[in-house]
Amino acid sequence: MQTYQWAMLSPVQQQKLLKRPALSADRDIEGQTKAIVDSIKIGGDKALWQAIKKFEKACPETLKVDKSIIQKAENAITDEAKAAIIKAYDNIRTYHSKQGYEPFEVSTMAGVTCQRIVRPLNRVGLYVPGGSAPLISTTLMLGVPAQLAGVTECFLASPPDQNGQIDPHILYAANLCGINSIYTMGGAHAIAAMAYGTETVPKVDKIFGPGNAYVTAAKSLVAQDGDGAALDMPAGPSEVCVIANDHTPVEFAASDLLSQAEHDPLSQVLLISTSEVIADKIIAETKRQLTKLTRASVAEAALENSVAIVANTMANALAISNQYGPEHLILCFEGAEHYLDSITNAGSIFVGPLTPESAGDYASGTNHVLPTYGYSRAYSGLSVEAFQKTISVQSINQQGLNGLGPSIITLAELEGLDAHANAVKIRLLLGDKT
Repeated sequence: MQTYQWAMLSPVQQQKLLKRPALSADRDIEGQTKAIVDSIKIGGDKALWQAIKKFEKACPETLKVDKSIIQKAENAITDEAKAAIIKAYDNIRTYHSKQGYEPFEVSTMAGVTCQRIVRPLNRVGLYVPGGSAPLISTTLMLGVPAQLAGVTECFLASPPDQNGQIDPHILYAANLCGINSIYTMGGAHAIAAMAYGTETVPKVDKIFGPGNAYVTAAKSLVAQDGDGAALDMPAGPSEVCVIANDHTPVEFAASDLLSQAEHDPLSQVLLISTSEVIADKIIAETKRQLTKLTRASVAEAALENSVAIVANTMANALAISNQYGPEHLILCFEGAEHYLDSITNAGSIFVGPLTPESAGDYASGTNHVLPTYGYSRAYSGLSVEAFQKTISVQSINQQGLNGLGPSIITLAELEGLDAHANAVKIRLLLGDKT
């Protein structure tokens, strides 16, 4: 992890320094993913089972998890695990309960009434990665807002473990969220199955959840297909930006950098400090803590993609962060709350030295499904609104048509759309007679 003096760099060098690793798509991954997606779109269950046997750790007995197994999951986990899951569920629900689109009605002029009505999505698919560890937290982050939005049908897919089963902690969390059906499948084939539907797996309207490069590619492919399903947001490897000053606890900042670095070799961590001395101490502490991690090799690879930047002032540090647009932004110093108004681009912000990124990942209440790769400049983190849609409504009476009609006719004729104008003219002419 190399340190750079921001003020000594040219604008081109600064931009290059903030570039993410692996921004260009891997052609091999795209091609392989498209082949999987296309095969399942055409072949349904038969192709899905072939993919499961080829790519999963073990082959499940059935795709759909029996309800009795879901109910028994509670007995298969410890009371401590249950309490932790419930605590996280309650906090996530409390935070997200303040979200959601609100309907409204407004009279834009006499006789013209416009409304916005709110509807939940009909069918959604939630993807929960399995891999080396069950992502219980992701189950809650996806399931709770879907539950609060009132989604009609909610389906979950997660890859099987070495025994061909989904971890009982995921099943327990999914049951808390009222998820309708759970399917034992992962990877690009799971995304394709939910996007297009098979004989066993229902077709959904929108797919949510993180995943590896193949899952991300599959979500993008099906979202571009009119027969597929929408996606939640662009996604990539996890990332964090930690901002430090002269008084930042070195151990805290180092632990935050490593908590993201251990996610993925392609993850990126960015340290911005107003003190070069503190920056050097944090880097040294990061190396010390790295040796104690079980995923040290993963974190070490991520640190190779990472940099430390020394800024002249806190205002400069925040400007650099806004330019980067991090997924997670940690203000690891006292008095950080005074700088919130200066932050324009971030997926989620963690204020003060006692607020680790891990809190947002698990149980503080905010959502950990966040925009990466700088997409926080245009996208928000996952919310109840993502599981809803709004529909506009308008209603016009004779008074409204008389007042508004001439303007509509003028604008339609200016655009050369005579039929549009005629739809108003005929109503003005015959309206009083109906």
